[in-house]
Amino acid sequence: MGHRLTKIYTRTGDTGDTGLGDGTRVAKDSLRVHALGEIDELNSAVGLLLAETLPDNVRAALAAIQHDLFDLGGEVCIPGHAGMTEQQVSRLEALLDDFNSDLPPLKEFILPGGTRTASLAHLARTVCRRAERALVSLSRAEPVGTAARKYLNRLSDLLFVLGRFLNRAGGGSDVLWQPGESTVKAKKPGKR
Repeated sequence: MGHRLTKIYTRTGDTGDTGLGDGTRVAKDSLRVHALGEIDELNSAVGLLLAETLPDNVRAALAAIQHDLFDLGGEVCIPGHAGMTEQQVSRLEALLDDFNSDLPPLKEFILPGGTRTASLAHLARTVCRRAERALVSLSRAEPVGTAARKYLNRLSDLLFVLGRFLNRAGGGSDVLWQPGESTVKAKKPGKR
């Protein structure tokens, strides 16, 4: 493990650059730092979901995911470092299969909502997709591990499934999209 934080403010970033894990300095708006910020926000969104009352199997999965996201941040923070593994991707695939196994097949698009926990899972999913896009952008300019990209792709799928799972665990169901629903409700009886 690198340096431990003993002093929170260092003033070294006051000019708009920051240090990476290997000691190099880069602009705070670089693709690498942008991807790091998106991964950090994703981990915070998962932490917000973990602050809720959750089934034990969901809690255990999300707690492990937070550690994985720190591994991912470490990989992105140190150019050329590989911190993510195919085993971590496979674990997400197994979780996806497990949580999805008892859910009814989707025949309609669903809205991101329902219970509070399901809504937070969907919010984390959208943050995950943004982090994935940032990582893909970085990968076009600099090498990024394949497992890292796969991990975020599978994680967004898992968070979608967890949204559905948590709606059922909370006694609800998927919120189905009704095409044109807003125009139907906007019309008042007797008016055209």
